Amino acid sequence: MSLVSFYNGWRLPWEAFVDAVRAKAPQAIISVDVTQALGRCVLNITGADIVISSTHKWLLGIHGGCVVGVPAAGGNRLTTKAGGWYHIRNAFDADRFDHADQRIGAASYAVGMPSFAPIYALNASMEFLLSIGVEQIARHADPMVRSVYEGLLERGIPPLAAPTTSGIVAFKHPNAERIHQTLRSEQVHVMHQAGRLRLALHGYNTKADVGRFFEVLDSILAQR
Repeated sequence: MSLVSFYNGWRLPWEAFVDAVRAKAPQAIISVDVTQALGRCVLNITGADIVISSTHKWLLGIHGGCVVGVPAAGGNRLTTKAGGWYHIRNAFDADRFDHADQRIGAASYAVGMPSFAPIYALNASMEFLLSIGVEQIARHADPMVRSVYEGLLERGIPPLAAPTTSGIVAFKHPNAERIHQTLRSEQVHVMHQAGRLRLALHGYNTKADVGRFFEVLDSILAQR
């Protein structure tokens, strides 16, 4: 499951979800994609068997990498069988052709040659984010998400999901392409797809960015 939907910003009610899965399928593996949350949202994903994220988006890294987390208690159950330089402890030892000393859990997913550029970028971006604190980022950015949600409702534009503690607000509009083209070079991160606009607000955004978004939106609405 995705913890936060990339499509509309809806956030999975985590504890209720985990309770339902454990009640209906106790042996199921709960895998959660936190790409749309990690680095921006305060997380509580206790009960997950495996956690996966890209290295871009809120983490402020670049494309080409993947973060994998496996609780130590579930390492044996979630060890991949693929082979590679960093997956095998003895990949360069004299006995490497006799047997494979396999790493357990999350470390087993580091197969083959790593994509070093995303790893270096991720290291730098995580140091930066941790120096600020995700809690501080959320306290700063969550109210802006709410203000966008409420501002859209005031203009008769229904967002695609109720506001949650995620950084995304999405809505559909017939002039979505014009709005996107006007804002694409600015600080407000707006994505457009088939008439749907998605705003993503992070710690680097300000109230002025939200104001600029509504300035553009109101200008276009006035031309109808």
